[in-house]
Amino acid sequence: MVGLGRMGANMTRRLIEHGHEVVAHDRDADAVKAAAAGGAQGVDTLDAVAGALEPPRAVWLMLPAGGPTDETVGRLAGLLAAGDTVVDGGNANYHDSIGHGQLLAAKGIGFVDAGVSGGVWGLKVGYCLMVGGDEKVVRPLEPIFTALAPENGYLHVGPTGAGHFVKMIHNGIEYGMLQAYAEGFALLDAAGELSLDLHAIAELWNHGSVVRSWLLELAELALRDPEEFSKIKGYVEDSGEGRWTVLEAVERGVAAPVITESLYARFSSQHPDSFGPRMIAALRNQFGGHRFQTEQ
Repeated sequence: MVGLGRMGANMTRRLIEHGHEVVAHDRDADAVKAAAAGGAQGVDTLDAVAGALEPPRAVWLMLPAGGPTDETVGRLAGLLAAGDTVVDGGNANYHDSIGHGQLLAAKGIGFVDAGVSGGVWGLKVGYCLMVGGDEKVVRPLEPIFTALAPENGYLHVGPTGAGHFVKMIHNGIEYGMLQAYAEGFALLDAAGELSLDLHAIAELWNHGSVVRSWLLELAELALRDPEEFSKIKGYVEDSGEGRWTVLEAVERGVAAPVITESLYARFSSQHPDSFGPRMIAALRNQFGGHRFQTEQ
């Protein structure tokens, strides 16, 4: 396991708990020590990763998309041998994954792109795995996939690139679902005259309602302590998958207005005093004499 962040570290623990032997590496020496304390064999370089594994070797990457993953795949291409396999479990762009597969295939090294969903809860309940790659490369690794996933939580979805494509769309759908819940609870909160208990409503909706979901269960947890909730700043980052999903929708001519608008909503949250709203306020003042607020 290369990359021992929140996901990689917990996945390492889950694999060990299910009887697998794991060699663990990260640039952070403390993360390697923590993994070793949990039963992994900690090593400090990629060369040591390759040396510690017996052929046929399987190296799983849990790294940020783009440069870090590209660089690591390139280095592994020179360290591994024909018959070995690289699994990319990060949120890479599926186009990049297709390229990585081609690069490694030229050296006889297998490549699997594994979309992973489960977040910090995956250690306990398992990770949903959307796996792409050649059947003969994927099949030998299924004991790893089934150890990480809950029952029925693993699927070989298609050829190289398919795993990360499916995960990209998964995250785009997640954008829309989160936005819908956010808007609904904002409306509930705005009805102050009704003194609504948002936590109780979230709990209620999880029992028989058509909008019940794991995300709503998490909303119940988030709203349990109003004081703690009030400390959260309304700034929402956007991940690459949301942008890539919208771009794919444009390229393929597929209407995806909900996902697109949810992405734009995140952009707005990142710029609370952006030029656009200021321009609207100024124009309303010009044509209608509407008041506008000024900075204190």
